[in-house]
Amino acid sequence: MAKDSSFDVVSTVDMQEVDNAVQQTARELTQRYDLKATNSTIELSKADGIITIAAPSEFVASQVSDVLAGRLVKRSVDLKAVRWDKPQQASGGSVRLIGRLVMGIDQDVAKKIGKDLRDLKLKCKVNVEGDKLRVSSASKDVLQQVIGFLKESDYGIPLQYVNYR
Repeated sequence: MAKDSSFDVVSTVDMQEVDNAVQQTARELTQRYDLKATNSTIELSKADGIITIAAPSEFVASQVSDVLAGRLVKRSVDLKAVRWDKPQQASGGSVRLIGRLVMGIDQDVAKKIGKDLRDLKLKCKVNVEGDKLRVSSASKDVLQQVIGFLKESDYGIPLQYVNYR
């Protein structure tokens, strides 16, 4: 009997690249003429995966998040990896904007991906293992079709395909 081939579907973010993008954005806040005098700040909590932007108004906060988005794109970090909360009012009439980094595939999305793959009627097996999915099949061509299907689909999170064997 032929050995099954498999790969894992994961959703990860390179925290070093995110940290570099946040540092570049913070540097740009002190240098850009339209953001220099606003006293806006941006911070990253690596342990929690939270980006916090503090600004005097929602408009300035959105400008800072746009600058950060540009830096993330240049560093090959998918913008789907950051989920922004609604702006919160902070002390002194300022605004706080919190972005959470998506780490791992939550159970609802994993079940949806598994259901979509079963609906394809391909000869593959999908197992949910914590915050990742393992797809296995006897045919490597089927696995290539699965990867192609997942690349075309949008689940609201960035997906990577690792451990292809």
